[in-house]
Amino acid sequence: MAAPMVELAAEQPGFLGLESARDGLGISVSYRRDLESIAAWKANAEHREAQRLGRARWYGGFRLRIARVERDYGLD
Repeated sequence: MAAPMVELAAEQPGFLGLESARDGLGISVSYRRDLESIAAWKANAEHREAQRLGRARWYGGFRLRIARVERDYGLD
């Protein structure tokens, strides 16, 4: 389910990027332009069905955070 959702997310207006890591604890960070594009993604019918399945089949719990990135830098 993850791969089709990443593809669908990338097609949505306001999508800026996605980062994921899986090693026992899974984490995905989705970057979006604004609160309106976040709300539109949350309301997407295919995404809502994936969320429903996730709660019913795969995840015992989850946490959602909405935050603004003020600065991002590093050494690659």
